[in-house]
Amino acid sequence: MWQDIKEVYANAWKASFLLPLLFVIPALVEFAQHIVEMNAGMYESRAAAKAAADDPMRMIFGFAKVLSLSLPTYWFVRLMAFQDPAKAARIEAPAFGLWLVLMALMALQTALAMFGPPLGTLLGLNGKFAAIIGPALNSVWSIFGLYLIAWAVAWPLGNREIGPLHSIKLMSGSFWRTVAYLLVCVLPLMAMHYALGYLAIGLTPTWLDWPVLLLDSLIVAFLACATPGASFVAARHAALRNGVSLLPA
Repeated sequence: MWQDIKEVYANAWKASFLLPLLFVIPALVEFAQHIVEMNAGMYESRAAAKAAADDPMRMIFGFAKVLSLSLPTYWFVRLMAFQDPAKAARIEAPAFGLWLVLMALMALQTALAMFGPPLGTLLGLNGKFAAIIGPALNSVWSIFGLYLIAWAVAWPLGNREIGPLHSIKLMSGSFWRTVAYLLVCVLPLMAMHYALGYLAIGLTPTWLDWPVLLLDSLIVAFLACATPGASFVAARHAALRNGVSLLPA
């Protein structure tokens, strides 16, 4: 397991050199959002940060950031699977088309979550029950999403045989190992991301915010690779345990 985790971090580092656009795009989008946040006064104080949290322009760039963080799910998964930068970067059929379907579903889900009505409202609920049931259902969906990881990994590799139902079957029995991969590969980077954001709030003089936010943007770029990397090693382990290949026949 630790070898898998080391592999994720090593490949995330290699991707910054072998597939630089994969690394640069999420960093640039994250930094662009920081510029919007600076203009909204978000880093002046904690009170200002809270007031600017729902700034419409910040939300739009936040949506763009989520999309940019999902870009590596094609190229980085292929880099880990093939260990060949040229093949990883290649736009291949049906792999790229299958990945676009996944991206469209993710974009729709994200847009509904960020800009749509609360889930409780959609279900026709109101009051305290609506405030509770929405987050509860989102948590259930997040847990269920762990069982779809093999699907999210297999399609960018061109394996259309592993769909949602097959993915659930493969990932059953690998739940806690998957959680462990995500915690160790993703949580440290997420913690650094939030810590740098809090550090930038209230720093004086203001120009000190920029190097902190630049470092944060680079951390987010690593996070964009480490997240699909954790999914890949989790799906690979589940596939090997079941005697199945993630690659197309």
